[in-house]
Amino acid sequence: MHKYLYIALMAAMVQTISAQRGGESTFDFLNLTNSARVAALGGANVSIADNDMNMAYHNPALLQREMDNTLVLNFVPYMSSINYGYVGYAKHFENLGTFSFGVHNIKYGDFNRTNDIGEDMGIANAAEYSFNFTYARQLSPMLSMGLTAKPIYSKFDVYTSFGLAADFGINYHNPLSQFSMGIVLKNVGSQITSYNDLQEGMPSDLQIGISQKLAHAPFRFSLTAQNLLNWDLTYKPYDAENANGSSLGTEEDKSGFGDKLMRHMVVGVEFMPTKSFHIDFGYNHRRRKELGYPERLSTAGFSWGFGFKVYKFLFSYGSARYHLGGSSNHFSIATNLSSFR
Repeated sequence: MHKYLYIALMAAMVQTISAQRGGESTFDFLNLTNSARVAALGGANVSIADNDMNMAYHNPALLQREMDNTLVLNFVPYMSSINYGYVGYAKHFENLGTFSFGVHNIKYGDFNRTNDIGEDMGIANAAEYSFNFTYARQLSPMLSMGLTAKPIYSKFDVYTSFGLAADFGINYHNPLSQFSMGIVLKNVGSQITSYNDLQEGMPSDLQIGISQKLAHAPFRFSLTAQNLLNWDLTYKPYDAENANGSSLGTEEDKSGFGDKLMRHMVVGVEFMPTKSFHIDFGYNHRRRKELGYPERLSTAGFSWGFGFKVYKFLFSYGSARYHLGGSSNHFSIATNLSSFR
């Protein structure tokens, strides 16, 4: 019964939502990557099924009973003075399923507030918050489903907005073949109150991913397809001569089928010589094409990181190269509170 209810909900949402490009929707902070491990794997992963509670942020179906009483803390000192992070806790209840609660927030820093003639009017600040309530249930030994409800609060100086979004996820995991597959419909919802009279769309996304661990080697490979609600992700630069003043240029799009396809793909590789240590690498083609400097692409779009367990804590670090001007650094800590009893 649960299985058919989830499938019906996801099918209905796919029919009712509209695709959004980056910068054309509100609450875009919902798509930021918190987990150091996922950041190292290219910024998106919805299929890795192991005892990592951070994966449930990207696919609620990955929340498992083994995560009972687990606490995770993530912190990302982002570009400029922007900081964001996530704190989450999970609890399993027999015959009900697994629940978790988390808070995802981003702080944009303080700004000088001035009037239209440049007079100092004090300090302004901006921040956004998402309160994540997740429920997951194992439907069969290999199939699980989950959903996350996300009340959202956003404040930019004196302007505020409330919203409500939801994620719906499915995960298939075969322990014998060490193969897993995830499907997630993310950020389905709407603004409840807007900053002004303009109602903006949500950053909805459909993601599908697969992961395969080699049977006789300590490697796991992942492939994640993202932004599947919009085929053409190519960016057209601003054209000053465009008569209608649109930010979408009129320059002919020279991207071929292969490039457009790869802009949806995120590739990740994990090297796991022991259960307590792993090294991660990732590649995000869209990030490289959009943020790489044409004359010097450098390592834009590539990412890496590692994780290790010390005592009862799992520490992870991830670094993602966005462009020549900077990289993001992600820090994660996780522990199971039951281990301290």
